[in-house]
Amino acid sequence: MVDAPAYRIWPPVALGVPWLVGIGMTIGIGDPIALPAGIARMTAVALIVAVAAWNGWALWLMARHGTALLPGGATRTILDSGPFGVSRNPLYLGLIALDAALALLWPSFWALALVPVGVVALWWGAILPEERYLAEKFGVEYDAYRARVRRWL
Repeated sequence: MVDAPAYRIWPPVALGVPWLVGIGMTIGIGDPIALPAGIARMTAVALIVAVAAWNGWALWLMARHGTALLPGGATRTILDSGPFGVSRNPLYLGLIALDAALALLWPSFWALALVPVGVVALWWGAILPEERYLAEKFGVEYDAYRARVRRWL
């Protein structure tokens, strides 16, 4: 047995494809609503700074505990401190925020509007298989963690 989740969709692809489709739509047909460039850029920069700090903290904890840093690697332990005490999916939250930030930086209404499509693809393609893997590997310990910490926020 492989000690890793059996993803249906690799997380960056789940969010990246809808983003690319949105950018393509903005280039091809234009946006129905113009995003205010100054506000969009400031919001994007703030999101990117927040993602760097949040995901950096989560990755540091993962490295410190010897668990895989990239999606699809083996999980060695259930982390429940730092960002993992707030969300069971802190890195995915950061990836979603980065997806929105990149849509705002373009700026692309369509890419921003398609973020929820990417979130659904991420949930179906990566989060559900990952939760199944963790439940099988850690059993009661993971069940207790799921009871204490919400999936998102």
